[in-house]
Amino acid sequence: MPLDLAAIRSFENLEFLARQLVDGFITGLHQSPYHGFSVEFSEHRLYNPGESTRHIDWKVFARTDKLFVKRYEEETNLRAHLLLDVSPSMYYPSPGYDKLKFSILAAAALTTLLTRQRDAVGLVTFADTIELQTPVRSTSTHRHTLLLALQQLLERPPAPKTGRGTDVAGTIHAIAQQIPKRSLVILFSDMLGRGAAEQDAALSALQHLKHQHHEVLLFHVLDRATEADFDFAERPYIFEDVETGLEIKLQPGQIKEQYRAAMTAYEQELALRCGQLRIDFVPVDVREPFEKVLYAYLVKRGKVR
Repeated sequence: MPLDLAAIRSFENLEFLARQLVDGFITGLHQSPYHGFSVEFSEHRLYNPGESTRHIDWKVFARTDKLFVKRYEEETNLRAHLLLDVSPSMYYPSPGYDKLKFSILAAAALTTLLTRQRDAVGLVTFADTIELQTPVRSTSTHRHTLLLALQQLLERPPAPKTGRGTDVAGTIHAIAQQIPKRSLVILFSDMLGRGAAEQDAALSALQHLKHQHHEVLLFHVLDRATEADFDFAERPYIFEDVETGLEIKLQPGQIKEQYRAAMTAYEQELALRCGQLRIDFVPVDVREPFEKVLYAYLVKRGKVR
């Protein structure tokens, strides 16, 4: 079940909840077939036959019957940039379960996981322009700063409907120019632009990141019941564009079949293009648990390492 993010009101609660999500996720990995992603990944790596035994952690060996070597700071230098779409469409569908709150908590959990592994992390929030951009650091003080920024965003009301929409492409191009070292870029967005031209521009920007030798992980955040399946009761509705305020009155049955076909084609094209660019494309549903986000990150991190 998804968490009621509307109930999280303090910075301490967000930090506590992110930590609980990470701890629960790692505990679940211990109890799953994916033992390679155990808690030891944060401070240890598997021993490679032939190397010195000087740094083997014998206490871990006693518990697991596996040889792990202590990992030091220079071995954990992953740099990650979290890009968070905060445009009006991300406040859909309802308070407590909207796409932005889901993405905020997922970003908070990833921040906790990254800094626990001594990896460096930075945060970028954007709509039609970049709103916030932090340094990329691995310290506990920096983690607190990021979580405080996410908490403030959690409590912020939606922006007025201006019609300016989301500039995913412009943000990604700007970030690609600024990142000096090979990094992991993690994007949370619904990728809902104004048409094929905006989608092409966004994918071109993602290609820019790949051209700069960065790894990219795209979380495509939707409320799948309504945004993908168009699952509404059969009665008259007034549907409103959350970014422009434009309205249309109709019954779902009038367009449901065409809407589903269009969304399916859109998602398939997005997934195909990401695959061609070797970008990890992960569809996520705000009504589902967060484990999918954390596991997708660990798989990607393993590839980057």
